Amino acid sequence: MTRFKFACLCLTLLFLGYSCKEDKSGPQETSSLNLPELTISEIHTAYTNRDYTSKQLVEAYLQRIEDFDDATNAITTINPEALAIAEQLDSEFQKTGSLRPLHGIPLIVKDNINTEGLPTTAGSLALKDYIAQEDAFIIKKLVEAGAIVLAKSNMAEWAFSPMHSKSSTAGTTRNPYNLEYVPAGSSGGTGASIAANFGTIGLGTDTGNSIRGPSSHNALVGFRTTLGLVSRSAIVPLYLRNDVVGPMCRTVEDATKVLEVIAGYDPDDQLTAHSKGKIPENYTQFLNKDALTGARIGVLRELSDADTAPEVKALFEKSLSELDSLGATVVDPVVIPDFAILKENQWCAPFREDVERFLKNYVKNDSLQTIEDIIEVGSNSDFARERLLRNAAHTGRWENSEIPCLGAYSDVRRVAFREAIEQVMDSLELDAIVYPSWNNPPARIDHFQEEYKGDNSQIISPHTGQPAFTVPMGFTSKNLPAGIQFLGRMYDEPVLIGLTYAYEQGTKHRIAPNLKKVTAK
Repeated sequence: MTRFKFACLCLTLLFLGYSCKEDKSGPQETSSLNLPELTISEIHTAYTNRDYTSKQLVEAYLQRIEDFDDATNAITTINPEALAIAEQLDSEFQKTGSLRPLHGIPLIVKDNINTEGLPTTAGSLALKDYIAQEDAFIIKKLVEAGAIVLAKSNMAEWAFSPMHSKSSTAGTTRNPYNLEYVPAGSSGGTGASIAANFGTIGLGTDTGNSIRGPSSHNALVGFRTTLGLVSRSAIVPLYLRNDVVGPMCRTVEDATKVLEVIAGYDPDDQLTAHSKGKIPENYTQFLNKDALTGARIGVLRELSDADTAPEVKALFEKSLSELDSLGATVVDPVVIPDFAILKENQWCAPFREDVERFLKNYVKNDSLQTIEDIIEVGSNSDFARERLLRNAAHTGRWENSEIPCLGAYSDVRRVAFREAIEQVMDSLELDAIVYPSWNNPPARIDHFQEEYKGDNSQIISPHTGQPAFTVPMGFTSKNLPAGIQFLGRMYDEPVLIGLTYAYEQGTKHRIAPNLKKVTAK
């Protein structure tokens, strides 16, 4: 067997859950390692050991997409340059013997983030022919770190829906754990892609739910970071006062390595000026499996007890016991004074302003300058069409237009909400507050609106600006994932990284979906 064929065999075996070691004295042997999914560290170890190359890894992922994406419908565009980029990275490694932080790591990018030479459609007919001329700021940073943009992923059209991920350009994405159910929205394509092992790492955007919701529904780790920590420039916005972009990965460690690359100041997104002086030298130093020992974790029962499905409730109660067994002091309950009042009247809708600025700065199409132009192009989705009309007619605060919508850091209602939470955290010496990411399991695709219940991600973090991370906490009897969310203080990513990593390592709740090829009837 040639070394090339042997490497290809090893790579195939890795994806099937086996390890492969070369024995030059006789036949090759395999042993089960229960390793169906690869991490950044495992891939870099394999590169260093010359087990396989970046090009072979990309080929394997592309084959997996070809075999299984007919089931999930998660991928919209394959990067035709991915293999060539991988070859260049292989050549660089052969010459230098060193790996960049994300060297040769295949990346799935949500289809509202500008990627040079590839469509950025935001799931809409209006942008179906828009090809970005250059990468968004964060994509540049990821590419410089060695990541390979492998593909773009489907999303809810214009990021309107936290419920499901249906676009006019690609149709409906299905949950890889059960194809009759939603992967949530709007980053459901990234969620389904990473859960189905179509790439190593993924990017989503989150206006209210859209990183954490799909991560919870797909047994992933999702980081909604502090508003202002990561640039949003050259990304199709929903409401920029809320929008965050961040990692969606299978492990806390991988998500942390992505965050480490993308965090930082971007002159084209002035909100990131708030992050200056608040970013540590590196985030991976906080990956401490003992971080829960001595930690104080508060339980926000106003969310966890709100019409929670019995199975999700049981998983959450079990997670509290797990936190206790891993060394944390669980403070239960935590009460935020006037919580019900503070959380109201938080939503503002600057969609027109934000999207029309994006059209002007990036799309630069004379026939596509306003929301009315977008509406005229049309949509294949009744849901998206209704949301477009609603956003065209309303730009102020949803529930009370007399209350002004101010900046992300200066809005009086937002600041009051954040201060109320952080003051309670300070008084109780809490490291984080926890609650279920969803109080209910994923909805059925055919009933997504009536079964959309218990979305806790919308309530606090997008308005206060605080970081909130979701990690898997188990599965329901129908094998549908559920997640637990950790809420921290502003710029407390180091604390949340430690806590979520310790919980993940202490519980190992993630299980890969059992996808099967779709065969023609």
